[in-house]
Parts: sequence; structure tokens; C-alpha cells
Amino acid sequence: MKLFKYGIILERLKEADIELVRQWRNSDPVRLNMEYREIIGPDQQLEWYRSVNNLENNYMLVYYQGEKIGLLNDKNIDWEARTSESGLFLGETRYHATFVPLLISIAGIESNFFFLNWQKQFAHILRDNRKAISLNTSLGYTLCTGQDFAENQLYVLTPEAFEATAGKIRKAVRALAGDDSQPRLLLEPEDYSSGFARMVESCLNQTGSHLVRKETTEGVWFTVRKN
Repeated sequence: MKLFKYGIILERLKEADIELVRQWRNSDPVRLNMEYREIIGPDQQLEWYRSVNNLENNYMLVYYQGEKIGLLNDKNIDWEARTSESGLFLGETRYHATFVPLLISIAGIESNFFFLNWQKQFAHILRDNRKAISLNTSLGYTLCTGQDFAENQLYVLTPEAFEATAGKIRKAVRALAGDDSQPRLLLEPEDYSSGFARMVESCLNQTGSHLVRKETTEGVWFTVRKN
């Protein structure tokens, strides 16, 4: 699976890239903002990958300007309730203080809510990670009930809260992206063999007739129909 939006490419994680992700995950800028802070070995990484390479999780490698820069995830997916838990880290630290995390976050959230018909998105954030809290609350995430004193706090985002809170940010992102504002989705042959594509298509079918489906040698493309 590959999703294209706002100059960002999100590609479903493959085993060939898990060593790069492990190196990022073990780096201090990433590791020290995680609940689990131990150094991860190659065998542990492979075991982790095999445990999440299923229909309940979608870990996506982030590409920006042709470079692999981080990992965005939707885990604990409930396909019937249309909910999941999201997370993001950038292994390439030079992008931390730029607009790129916003591009990635907005691309992922909009695609979930308005392309896949998602109902809620959750996120766990360490209570002392002020930058992550600021970013997520600016997008409409709110702290869940009973989480005030938790170390790893649970936040929730709904489409309504996202639209009400993140309007100015979304407008700025669209201006930066120019013509690349509409999502394009490629479901690859391995997505169909695993059953993942079937679950995605069931969500897409509920968004109405504004999508164009095209079968190619690469896989099946979905684009937004132009008026």
C-alpha cells in the first residue's frame, strides 16, 4: 500500500526496511520519547515486525522528497468501529523543527477521516513530551477521561474536533502542497494476498461515488474524481 498526499508518500512497512526503522528507533531523539526505552536488537525487531504485519496494524514508512525519513502508524485497528491508535516518529532529526511533521500528520489524519471514513483516532503521548502534546492538541486531540495523572496519556481525535480546531493549519498545508492536496492510494498485489486491501476497499466503498478505481500492473489505484 502506498498513499500520496501533500508531497508525502506513506508506504506500508516491508521487512526490507525494518533494520532502518530499528536504527531510528534506537537513536536517543526517538527512544527517549518512547515508553519503552531499551535498545532493540535485530532479532527483537524481526519478532516485532512479524507481530504487527497483519490486518490490525498499518505501519507506514514516510518518504519526503524521495528520502525515507520516519514511521507513521495506525495500530489496534478496529475495522468495524473505524478506529485506530496513531503514532509518528522521524528518524531524520533535521526535520523535527520544520513543517514536515505537520504535513505528515495532516496527510494521515485527513486520509483516515475523509478517505477511509474513520470515526476516531487515538494517540498515546508521554506527559512530559510537550512538543508532541502541543502538536497533537493543535490538531484537535483532547485528553481522555481519567488520564490526568497517567505517565503515558491517552488522547482522542474525532473528525468534528479536527475540522473545528485545525482549520488554519490545514489551509497552510494545502497552500504548501499546491496541486498535491488530493489523496492517491495504491493497493499493491501483496495487499490483496494478505487481505489488507479487502479491508481498505470496504472503507473506501462507504465514502460514496467520488472515487475512481483503476487496475494497473502496479496494483489498484484510487483517486478522487474531478468535478
